[in-house]
Amino acid sequence: MEVPPPAESAPVKLLCVEDNPDDVELMGIALERADPQRRYELHRVDDATAFAQALQDDYDAILCDFNMPRFSPYAALQILMARRSPTPLVVVTRAIGEEAAVHVLRCGAKDYVTKDKLGTLPQIIERVMAERRRAAEQERMARELEAAYRRLKKLSARLVVAQERERTLISRELHDHLGQTLTGMLIHLHAAKRSADDQAARNHTDTAMELAQGAIEQLKTLSFSLRPAQLDLLGLVAAVQTAVQRIAEPAGLGFKVTSRGQEPKTLGENASVVVRLVQEALTNAVRHAKAAQIQVRLRFLPQGRIGLLVVDDGVGFDKQALLTGAPSERNVGLYGMIERTELAGGRLLIRTRPGAGVALRAVL
Repeated sequence: MEVPPPAESAPVKLLCVEDNPDDVELMGIALERADPQRRYELHRVDDATAFAQALQDDYDAILCDFNMPRFSPYAALQILMARRSPTPLVVVTRAIGEEAAVHVLRCGAKDYVTKDKLGTLPQIIERVMAERRRAAEQERMARELEAAYRRLKKLSARLVVAQERERTLISRELHDHLGQTLTGMLIHLHAAKRSADDQAARNHTDTAMELAQGAIEQLKTLSFSLRPAQLDLLGLVAAVQTAVQRIAEPAGLGFKVTSRGQEPKTLGENASVVVRLVQEALTNAVRHAKAAQIQVRLRFLPQGRIGLLVVDDGVGFDKQALLTGAPSERNVGLYGMIERTELAGGRLLIRTRPGAGVALRAVL
């Protein structure tokens, strides 16, 4: 079997700022002798106009003569700085004093070499190219860190809003439902205590007992919405099954819950987020989708991650119009699901169109 030849590496592109073509040719010969395995492409310019035009192309390094009648490394460095070009510049000259060498390095040149020592040029070029790659990598990482910081700051703000919204909902639930139930209990208990008629007293007591039972059920429902007990006792699949059943059955909605993969013995915080997403998705389906059937699929992934798919056969909606429209009960709930997923380190994908149902997919 014939072995294919190794792929050739890209040539090193060098921009030579030099008024003497013979010196450029000597540099090319010196580079080939010092490093015959590497190919070099040298392009010569000798004034500011040609230099600026040449910078429209991308070069690995610039080799600039120190003594030229119409141009200088200082002028070249000013053009590079004005264009914010990262291309490194190396001064190549016949002779240079120590003071001049220090000055040109302070102005931005990466190194210098005399023309009687061109054998060291490949090493210098390799070093300044490596420094350029490191600087580019550091700049890329800095941009990514800045983007991550901005995203974290945005998510933190969303978390505060989500927490306040959660507190408001719990407070409203306690005041509007549980509070009224407890108030009704007290009224009937006081009426039973003041009643002279035994039958009337028993009636008030029975009503108070019914209200007490209702209060217990309301507390269970509220507790389940915060963190279902089944999640810790029986696992995620059982908790999702219960959540779906609690919402779907009273609404006459057909449902099916399936799972793939091995559920871990210890669940992370993302498990409770999955339950909340399922609750919100089913609530939306009952209120808005006019669906007859809903499917919930769980998938247990490596490293404790969980995949979730919720599909209904309802009327669907215009996603773009809903998410960009004025705040409403429906899009606030949808945004809440998106924020909850992102805060858990995941991403929520929504696939829908009018008349085609809704599919919600999340991995977190």
